[in-house]
Amino acid sequence: MGVSGSGKSTIADRLAIRIGWRFEDGDSFHPPSNVAKMHSGQPLTDEDRWPWLRAIADEIDRTCGVRERAVIACSALKRAYRDILVHGRDDIRIVFLDGSQELIATRLGARKGHFMPPGLLASQFKTLEPPTPEERPITVAIDRPVETIVEDIVTQLKLDRP
Repeated sequence: MGVSGSGKSTIADRLAIRIGWRFEDGDSFHPPSNVAKMHSGQPLTDEDRWPWLRAIADEIDRTCGVRERAVIACSALKRAYRDILVHGRDDIRIVFLDGSQELIATRLGARKGHFMPPGLLASQFKTLEPPTPEERPITVAIDRPVETIVEDIVTQLKLDRP
């Protein structure tokens, strides 16, 4: 989880490859109306986000129900959003990709072809509620190489231990 441009898709994809799990990009669960709204530079409201979050939560439940494993990239900026996704399960962990607004603005400025315009970054940081200790987050700094970040996550999740 993290704001747009924090590296969610890249890190989640590499993490999934590293640990042999399936990768899903939460953006693919957005209805077309949300994508159009963001593309036009309008931030999403909570009302826009609820169906999207429920669709991801349904995929998490489906995945767990058939004993699959997945890494899902999703902004999940507010505690209420994460509560929908996790809904009390202890077999789901949140990884928070933490970075400064300046670093992420630079990344967004260099990104091409994404529906989220750089102008919405300030609204993302305004919305962001970093995870609390009760959520058992894995927090990683994003100012390092991708492989270093992935290895940090694997270590914190203790996925290399028998």
